Amino acid sequence: MKSVYEQAKQATEELVAAAKLKAGDLFVVGCSSSEITGSKIGTDSKPETADEVFRGVYEVLKAKGIYLAAQCCEHLNRALVVEGDYAEKHGIETVNAVPQPKAGGSFGTAAYKGFARPVLVETVQASAGLDIGGTLIGMHLKKVAVPVRLSLDHIGNAILLAARTRPKFVGGSRAVYDENLL
Repeated sequence: MKSVYEQAKQATEELVAAAKLKAGDLFVVGCSSSEITGSKIGTDSKPETADEVFRGVYEVLKAKGIYLAAQCCEHLNRALVVEGDYAEKHGIETVNAVPQPKAGGSFGTAAYKGFARPVLVETVQASAGLDIGGTLIGMHLKKVAVPVRLSLDHIGNAILLAARTRPKFVGGSRAVYDENLL
C-alpha cells in the first residue's frame, strides 16, 4: 500500500490535470486524519497523518503556482486556511482563529504551520477540491461542481471524493458552448 503522502500527492496530480488548473487557481482540501487512520471523523486527530497529506498536496500545488485552501473542521465553522497574499489579492475578509488539532483539525493546523503567511477566511470559491473522509467541501467550490473519478478512491481508510468546476451553461437549447470549458 502506498503511503498517505504518496496517495495525497497522486490524487492531487490527477485532479489538477483533470480540472485543467493553472497558476493562480484555488484548490480546496478537506481532510479527516481520523478517517484516514480508521476512526470516526473528529474522534482521533492525528497531526502526523495530516502533515503527510498536507505535504503531498502542497508540493504539487506550490510547484504549479496553484493556491491551497485547507478546510478546518466544524469547530471553526469550516473556515479555511489560505495564504495571506491570496486573501488580499481577492479581497477576502479574514477571521481570527488559529487552528488546533481538536479545534480546526489536524489538516488545518498543518496548513497553518506550512504556509508562509497563513490567514483564516470563512468562504472561498475554489476551482477543484479533494474531500478526504467526508468533510463536505462542496460549500467552498464554485457553483457548478462536477465529480471526478480518480484512480484512487481512498487515502488510507478514508473515502476520497474529488470535484472540479465548470462555468454555468446559459442560453437554452439554441446556445453553443465552448468545449474547452466543459
